Amino acid sequence: MSGKCVMIVAGEASGDHHGARLVRAMREAAPGHYYCGIGGGALAGEGVRILVDARDICVVGLTEIAAKLNTIARTLVYAKEVLRGVRPDLLILVDFPDFNMMLAEEARDLGIRVLYYISPQIWAWRQGRVKKLKRWVDHVAVILPFEKDFYDAHGVPATYVGHPLLDAEDEFPLKNQPPKTGGTLVGLIPGSRHGEVERHLPIQLKAAAVLHAKVPDTRFAIPVAPTIGADWIREMTERLLREIPGPPPVEVWPDGAGRVLAESSVVVTKSGTVTLEAALACTPMVIMYRMSALSYLVAKSLVRVDHVGLVNLIAGHRVVPELLQYEATPERIAGEVLGMLEDPEKLARVRSGLALARERLGG
Repeated sequence: MSGKCVMIVAGEASGDHHGARLVRAMREAAPGHYYCGIGGGALAGEGVRILVDARDICVVGLTEIAAKLNTIARTLVYAKEVLRGVRPDLLILVDFPDFNMMLAEEARDLGIRVLYYISPQIWAWRQGRVKKLKRWVDHVAVILPFEKDFYDAHGVPATYVGHPLLDAEDEFPLKNQPPKTGGTLVGLIPGSRHGEVERHLPIQLKAAAVLHAKVPDTRFAIPVAPTIGADWIREMTERLLREIPGPPPVEVWPDGAGRVLAESSVVVTKSGTVTLEAALACTPMVIMYRMSALSYLVAKSLVRVDHVGLVNLIAGHRVVPELLQYEATPERIAGEVLGMLEDPEKLARVRSGLALARERLGG
């Protein structure tokens, strides 16, 4: 086998996508290397030999981890066996912190160099992990501008490489004015995992009903994430709407979040990377998130940042509202959306704040 061996581990859909772009760039810069690891269809499409499908171990929250604990443990044992057997020249870890940090320790013991791309958000919670990361990882490639300052302060070699969404910046043209035809469109973005959709979509649809009762020409659209089947989310939406008195007009758009962000005046979205996509499109948003009661209690005791939404973290202040856990009620969500739609000056201030966040991401 000619060339070097690179093992890459991406345990989530976003990591699979970003890791695939990295592998593509590496192949263009230095062809002839061999790639294997844990990931999904995007990495496989770039010629990476997939040893474990990331969907088998992708979880969110303590309750989901408990349900898949045996599978995750078996996969970790297998991944360590691969490291010992293959001895790759480089191990690239993409996000997925708890799993990947244990692999980093194993790689360090074996003398394998480690690059962490899209690092754990240890600046937000469980900051003590930075000591382990300093011991086990050779270099960190960070995607948020303030992360480099954090790692520099702790003596961890780090480089700010820009957010991978910026590679597709042309897909998010600046929104100067809201659409004016066909009524007001509000996007509902419940998540990219089945568990997230099951928690968020019922609340978002009830909020849509409240909005529609007050603003009858409002329409709603739900984008389908690549990790979720359009038929599944369409059937779920239809079932939930049958349970809502005076159901609002809702469409399921199967072509991802881009079109919804481009055409919506406001979106109601779960926290996560999609908030940055909305910022790049300058689409005002209301951020909401719910998890199991146990996961929320643990997270609340560990989180050390003032904001949860990435767009608010980057801007350095509360640009858009955040409604978390018990605050994420249909009435509160609808109220925040109405507050933007009925106040053009407020909507303009939000767009200005989103433009600032976009600018701080760099190029």
